[in-house]
Amino acid sequence: MTTGLQIALLGGALVGLGIGLLVWRLAPSRPDVTDVVRRYSQEAAKERATMQADLVAGDRYERVGVWAIKRFPAAAWGRTPTKELALLRIPVHRYYGKKVLYGVVGLVIPPVLTLLLAVAGGPALPFTIPTVASLGLAVVLFVSPDIDVRTEAKHARIDFARALSAYIDLVALERLSGAGSRQSMESAAEIGDSWVFRRIGEELQRSRWNGVAPWDALQHLADELGLPELDDLADVMRMSGEGSQVYDNLRARSAAMRAAMLNAERGKANAMSERINMPMSLLGVVFMVILVTPALLNVMGGI
Repeated sequence: MTTGLQIALLGGALVGLGIGLLVWRLAPSRPDVTDVVRRYSQEAAKERATMQADLVAGDRYERVGVWAIKRFPAAAWGRTPTKELALLRIPVHRYYGKKVLYGVVGLVIPPVLTLLLAVAGGPALPFTIPTVASLGLAVVLFVSPDIDVRTEAKHARIDFARALSAYIDLVALERLSGAGSRQSMESAAEIGDSWVFRRIGEELQRSRWNGVAPWDALQHLADELGLPELDDLADVMRMSGEGSQVYDNLRARSAAMRAAMLNAERGKANAMSERINMPMSLLGVVFMVILVTPALLNVMGGI
């Protein structure tokens, strides 16, 4: 049953929350210089255009994300995984919208379950239990998109490294056949049909339209997505643009990438083997105990 003290505490908390929000809204704030510069940059203008289009023809995540970006300060989101989002091609406002909706669902679930329990005739829970559960579940669900994005980006980077090693070999073969730097990079990107080849091909086409060197475009893409392997390829191709021999360097870089990936796979296989050996060892110990226990019981009974 709800007591008068609980009602008074709830009323005081709501009044304090309202006063705090009013003070936070009216108090002058010191803007973040980095956030202000980013908002007036060319990339921010593109993001605003994308958000406006998604607001008209987007799903609920994108609509809520556009609304949340306009209402909440940048510091409220914490550290945004911008490189991971760019790699997965997930709009930032969609990511924010998912966080907000997940947090709201976390706030609503415990009170709804408490209400259903009360309607079903179950025991009345103290006021603090659903409150703490709501806050805890809201925080967990608010952070869960971060974990999902970083996990998917980790797998995407592994796929990118695998496809990039094949792309480097194709570029080396194009260079060996006498093609120029840009032509070899664009022709190699047209051969593959994976998302990695398409992403590289799009960046190379964009560099052609903008009049930027292809290795500078790949270096910019590597910095944007957090891909050091692509940055190394850009450095090698920059050397080829200056007249150096590039075929051997490309083949050596591709072989080094495959060796690194093979070592990583071996490490994962060894770790999985160790995890499998531990239950087998415990099973062997249990089997030995089963065999030895009757003999020990007979000896103790004889004594």
